[in-house]
Amino acid sequence: MTFPITDANPVRFAAPLPPRVDIVVIGGGVIGVMTAFFLRRKGYSVLLLEKGRIAGEQSSRNWGWVRQQGRDPGELPIMVESLSIWKSLSHEMGEALGFRQTGVLYLAKTEREMAGFAAWMDHARAHQLDTRLLTGAETAALLKGAVAPWKGAIYTPSDARAEPWTAVPALAARAAEMGVAIREACAVRALDLAAGRVAGVVTEAGRVACDHVVVVAGAWSRLFLARHGIGIPQLSVLASVAATEPLPEIFPGNAADDDFAFRRRADGGYSIAPGGAEHDFFIGPDAFRSFRVYTPILKKEWRSSSFRLRAPKGFPDAWSTPRRWAEDQPTPFEAMRILNPAPNLGTLGRVQDAFARAFPGLGRPKLRTAWGGMIDTMPDVVPVVDHGPIPGLTIATGMSGHGFGIGPGMGRVVADLVTGGHVGHDLSRFRFQRFTDGTRIAPGPSL
Repeated sequence: MTFPITDANPVRFAAPLPPRVDIVVIGGGVIGVMTAFFLRRKGYSVLLLEKGRIAGEQSSRNWGWVRQQGRDPGELPIMVESLSIWKSLSHEMGEALGFRQTGVLYLAKTEREMAGFAAWMDHARAHQLDTRLLTGAETAALLKGAVAPWKGAIYTPSDARAEPWTAVPALAARAAEMGVAIREACAVRALDLAAGRVAGVVTEAGRVACDHVVVVAGAWSRLFLARHGIGIPQLSVLASVAATEPLPEIFPGNAADDDFAFRRRADGGYSIAPGGAEHDFFIGPDAFRSFRVYTPILKKEWRSSSFRLRAPKGFPDAWSTPRRWAEDQPTPFEAMRILNPAPNLGTLGRVQDAFARAFPGLGRPKLRTAWGGMIDTMPDVVPVVDHGPIPGLTIATGMSGHGFGIGPGMGRVVADLVTGGHVGHDLSRFRFQRFTDGTRIAPGPSL
């Protein structure tokens, strides 16, 4: 298995299209896979459709962190549940997930950062996490060979890591064994509506009848929903990640400061990325339409972000991407099976330099490979998880770079939301209507 997954990977899941199922899930990332998993566990017939490959986009391109630490308070209870599910699945499935509870460490260079960590401890205590604040000396003791002048850290030993490019396909395989019909390389072109509610989906391979549809299409969700008159202010930003060659172990888990982040991988290397909010924003029609609602987060991240004047051809927000199409004609989803953007090598070069300054004994790490991923983000940095305005439609998108770790828990939540079960968490922060009901849209107290 190469990482990340691209359309060069062979199709693994090619279930025939059934004429009818109870529920269709659109999108084969971790949230879609786990939603289908839990729906099937509840006894429903489920079809999972993916235009490219399972985990072909952000679900195999993320950092591989499974963290409670630093979460928005609205996400944290679901993440606590998710960690429990990860542990249970790992016990059941063994090494397939690459799951290890090796801890998450956030490093502070300033007293202001330490004060932010101290403030977040209120949320950790409320959920009985094992999170604690560390002094500079305690921090240095955890990181072999480090010389960076960190004032201290916040540390959650029970947080974990997993291997995204193997974990999500393995979870999909388990869902298929349970009876979920999964079909890759099969784009959904449109919802099929009757009497104003969901009656099925129209795919490139034919129609499938159903009572419910779940849109978990990541960076493509806004484009798909807009065809049906549903507007969400979701954008996508480029995040660049690299895999180093094998290195001596400096820390077994995940760590980050405002310059770089790293995660120990099963192959002995590290996945490294910018530690702060250094992203590339591609400008397209949707970005212009959403400028006002994104103003708070842009003010916060302006200095650490770069803005590209044109989204590349074929991207969801490219100027040339059609916003309307006929159901019997190829769509933008078929024109670009997998978003596979080039990484920002300048950004990754700065990450290598920062790593070398922090760990001079190792020097500048050599890269085995590098990749880019498009993070589906929202202006308040939390997702939409709610019923849509069309009866029979549920939306779960905009995970804002937080989706991999929370995937199992969020999948369970979405499955119960769709079927009227006991969700078990307050989803009001994630409601669809928050962008139109006068709610102040701003990021919450996360790290």
